[in-house]
Amino acid sequence: MEKVEVNKVQELLNSFANKDVYIHLETTNGSYATHFNENVFNAGAFIRNVKIRFELGKVVDDTPHRVGLKMEHGWVYAQGITHYELDEKGRLLMAGLDYTGKLAVALEISETPFTY
Repeated sequence: MEKVEVNKVQELLNSFANKDVYIHLETTNGSYATHFNENVFNAGAFIRNVKIRFELGKVVDDTPHRVGLKMEHGWVYAQGITHYELDEKGRLLMAGLDYTGKLAVALEISETPFTY
């Protein structure tokens, strides 16, 4: 994965706008931890293969980045995106890695359902 370049990510988001796409959105502050600390509140969210159509995708310039998908009746967004790639299957994979390199948030967009 590469560090976010706003113009490149924006161009990729635009290529998925006004199409039926599948999203994977995941956020965590504990699921990938190598140990459990009872003094830390762990929370997370996970959705996979939810079909949406967004009219506008937007990546905010601040680092780490917020990526939002504006739909007819609301928004989906991920805060903390630091890296991205367009994989060999044409899926836009975006991730936010914490200061230790562990996954904190993922937002992925695909024209076909995710199978992995």
